[in-house]
Amino acid sequence: MEGGNRKLIRPSLTELKDQMIPRRSPKKATPPDQTNAENFYYMKQMQSKTPMVIVLKDGETLHGIIEWYDKGSLKVNREEGPNLLIFKQNIKYMHKV
Repeated sequence: MEGGNRKLIRPSLTELKDQMIPRRSPKKATPPDQTNAENFYYMKQMQSKTPMVIVLKDGETLHGIIEWYDKGSLKVNREEGPNLLIFKQNIKYMHKV
């Protein structure tokens, strides 16, 4: 038998790397910037006419029912005083009575 040209068969370097390093799944999608939770909360309180307590950043406390809202303000109907348009940036927190 002659020792002729025999070709050595071996995988390429990239194939070896692919086998050794586990494939990562694609990155998860980033969550949306807006969840609409705030809008849902306001709509729920408006529909049920829930009495609310709104505490402003200066410490003043207001009691009333949210009539409507937009991007930057709330309109609050009050029994003990005039209705108010309150800028959201001035609200410290709010809760149900």
